[in-house]
Amino acid sequence: MFNIITTLQSFSMVESLENLWRSTGFMTSLTPIWQNLIMMAIACLLIYLAVAKEFEPNLLLAIGFGMFIINIPGAYNILYGTYGYTFAVDGETLMYGEQALSGTIAELANILGIAEDTINSLSMVDKVKLIEDTIFALPQFEAIKDSIIVSHEVVADQGLFFYLYKGVEWVIYPPLIFLGIGAMTDFGPLIANPKSLIMGAAAQLGIFVTFIIAINIGFTGEEAAAIGIIGGADGPTAIYVTVKLAAHLLPAISVAAYSYMALIKVIQPPIMKLLTTKKERGIVMEQLRPVSKTEKVIFPIAVTGIVGIILPSAIPLLGMLMLGNLMKESGVVPRLTNTAKNELINIITILLGVIVGSKATADVFLNTSTLLIILIGVFAFAFGTAGGLLIGKLMSKLSKGKINPLIGSAGVSAVPMAARISHMVGQEENPNNYLLMHAMGPNVAGVIGSAVAAGVLLAIFGA
Repeated sequence: MFNIITTLQSFSMVESLENLWRSTGFMTSLTPIWQNLIMMAIACLLIYLAVAKEFEPNLLLAIGFGMFIINIPGAYNILYGTYGYTFAVDGETLMYGEQALSGTIAELANILGIAEDTINSLSMVDKVKLIEDTIFALPQFEAIKDSIIVSHEVVADQGLFFYLYKGVEWVIYPPLIFLGIGAMTDFGPLIANPKSLIMGAAAQLGIFVTFIIAINIGFTGEEAAAIGIIGGADGPTAIYVTVKLAAHLLPAISVAAYSYMALIKVIQPPIMKLLTTKKERGIVMEQLRPVSKTEKVIFPIAVTGIVGIILPSAIPLLGMLMLGNLMKESGVVPRLTNTAKNELINIITILLGVIVGSKATADVFLNTSTLLIILIGVFAFAFGTAGGLLIGKLMSKLSKGKINPLIGSAGVSAVPMAARISHMVGQEENPNNYLLMHAMGPNVAGVIGSAVAAGVLLAIFGA
């Protein structure tokens, strides 16, 4: 009884309310509240497009919610953990005496012997500068100060998203999505019409044109390669390459890639009509030949072997794509095939969407680079669509009007959206024109093409 009374006497309502206030998002937010509100508004726009307009809802809904929840003031500290700074050389954290130079500003100031009053009187920018200047001025670090890397990262209290993000950081999610895509994909139209591969390859023009544009406006080679991959219209591939080459650009590139994939119904038709004539759009193509089961089983094995020898860096994506397809076409593992194309890909899509959205925080998203990347993303998609269409026009002329050039626009990797758009635009000119299966050839070729293009970029930069 005495202990209870003592506890009640020591209980301070004012102190408790102060603790509650200090724990709110208003006091723990990493960025100004107005920036959080802007990001939450952008997130709501993505959710609106997913729900009201049904623009790729499987992707945008999760991305939008991930962006919304992470920008709630104070949420980052709970979902990812305590943010701080780490000073390292060649991946090894620097030591000051027996203590690692990694922690929050307050912890680092305590390690370095900087007075608490001094730190508290400064702005955040000045706090970081004081910590850096103090460390760089230490005698033991003077010779290596130019090699010291300062990382702004989670240093303690790792939360749920910190661990879920490992699937992106360790590039696990994108190959698993490719496994599911492979289990859903029919390469029959491509096998029946191998010429489709040319259109699928031409549609990767957007990747390399954008790569050149990005370099010329000031991005590094690695950053330009990551930005260029947006032109492949393949979200998992964009994430894979970005994490490997320029992880700091992941929020902008992933949001741009998935947003433009969702808006492909808006972006592609005007380009298709601009680059083709009414007569070309009305061309009716002959029915494709039947493809045997033997051909379909050999195809994934042959593609994996050939591409693997020439471009090993493409194997993580392409190999998983072809494994999923081999499972489907073999017909002997229906349980595994169903799991890959249903439960597995659905779970990974949810996790990937939410986690990618959660990296779009105000401090990394609201800057000039992000706006440039989003703008360049439009050109990437446009050039990819144009590349496939122009080769389609050439093949139409060479075949004396037997190939409808509209199917070339399906060479981007957005399966099966791009193929459906080719079919819909074709039917606007000729209601009896059924281009869907013909367009699926370049469309699935684009999936292979984007994985190969990713492999080429990774090989160029030694990733």
